[in-house]
Amino acid sequence: MITPDFKKSELIPAIVQHADTGKVLMLGYVNEEALELTKKTRTAWFWSRSRNKLWNKGESSGNFLHVEKILLDCDGDTLIYVSHPDGPTCHTGNETCFFTEIAMEDK
Repeated sequence: MITPDFKKSELIPAIVQHADTGKVLMLGYVNEEALELTKKTRTAWFWSRSRNKLWNKGESSGNFLHVEKILLDCDGDTLIYVSHPDGPTCHTGNETCFFTEIAMEDK
């Protein structure tokens, strides 16, 4: 059985996906403690690289991410939190953090 590999890196990416629409909502990083808290509380916990501390998404905004299931990739180094958000996921007020399109080069 594959388990999260925190030996490669103490932080691994966790993609948050909307449970109903499949839309990618955000990307965060988790350490072992954040993952355990997510499993225990069923809300998304991350490690803030800028603040250097654990944070529960929604603790200040009220827009919690209720994690329905956690998926692990085949290498054990990336997670998907399949979630139901209480409101907008992005701190800008957008549903998703991925709303800016980068133009492709002409062929």
